[in-house]
Amino acid sequence: MELKATREAFGEALLELGRKKKKVVVLSGDLEDATRAEYFKNEFSDRFFNLGIAEQDILGTAVGLSLDGLIPFACSFAAFLTNRAYGILRISICYNKRNVKVIGSHAGITVGADGATAQCLEDFAITRVLPNIIVLSPVDAIEAKKATYAMAEICGPVYMRLGRTPFPVITKESDPFTIGKANLMRDGNDVSIIATGLMVSEGLAAAESLSKEGISARVINMHTIKPLDEACIIAAAKHTRAIVTAEEHQINGGLGGAVAEVLARNEPAPIEMVAVLDTFGESGAPDELLKKYQLTAGDIIRAVKKVLNRKGI
Repeated sequence: MELKATREAFGEALLELGRKKKKVVVLSGDLEDATRAEYFKNEFSDRFFNLGIAEQDILGTAVGLSLDGLIPFACSFAAFLTNRAYGILRISICYNKRNVKVIGSHAGITVGADGATAQCLEDFAITRVLPNIIVLSPVDAIEAKKATYAMAEICGPVYMRLGRTPFPVITKESDPFTIGKANLMRDGNDVSIIATGLMVSEGLAAAESLSKEGISARVINMHTIKPLDEACIIAAAKHTRAIVTAEEHQINGGLGGAVAEVLARNEPAPIEMVAVLDTFGESGAPDELLKKYQLTAGDIIRAVKKVLNRKGI
C-alpha cells in the first residue's frame, strides 16, 4: 500500500493550481519547506510571499490580497495559524467572508518529535464554531489534492488541516469528492464508524477485524467537518443505531462533538468517541503516539464493543 503525506499532495496540487490560475498567490510563515508550499515558490517566486514567523501578518496580508481579486493560500503549521492568528481569522476573514484559504499543516498528534507545542489538537473546535468558513480534513494524499482543487473554486473562507507523516493512500482517483458530502468506505449493519483524516484507515482496519467476530461495521469518511453531512449521520444512526467517531483531535469540540450535536437534534443513538482525552501530546514516533493516546484500530474496536453493549447487542 502506498504511503504519502497529505502535505506532500497539497504542495503538488498547489503547484498545479499556480499553473492554471494566475490569481493564486501563496503566503508562508517561513515554513514553506515543511508545508510543501516551496514547490509553488520555486516556480512562481513573484506570487509567493514569506512573511516570517508572524501568523497574524500572514492572514492579514492574505485578506488584503483577496481584496484585490487574488486567491491567497496562507500556509503554516495548524497550531500557529489557528491559535496565534485567531482574531484575524475570526473577524478579518470569516466575518468579512474573504476569499482566503488557510492551510494548517502538521496537525494532529503524528507531528511526532516536534512535540506538544506544534501538535495541533484543537483546530476543528477553533474553526468549526466560526460562521462562513468551510473546514476540511482529507483522508489521504489523493483526497488532499482533490480538496485543494475544490477550495480554489469556492469564493469564501476555507480551512484545511494536513499531516506531516506518510500514511496509507486508501482512496482512488475515481472516487467522488464533494465538499460537505461524506463518503461511505465500507457498509455495515451493526455500528457506524464515522472518522476523519488518518483515522479513517484505522476505522477500516477495525471494521475488518470486527467482521471476523461477526460484527458488521459501516465506515464513513467525514472529510468535511463543516458543513457537516448531517443527512449521512442521521441515516447511519437510523440504520445501525450505534455510532463511534474517530479523530486525531481533542475529544472536546471536534468531530465527535459535532456528530453528537446532530444526533441529539435529530436521531438520538448511543455514541462513543475515539480522540485525544483532554491532554497535550509529547514528542515521539507517530505510531507510538497513536498507541499511547488511544488512536488505533484496537481503540476503535474497544469503543465499538462498548457502544454495542449500550445498544443492547
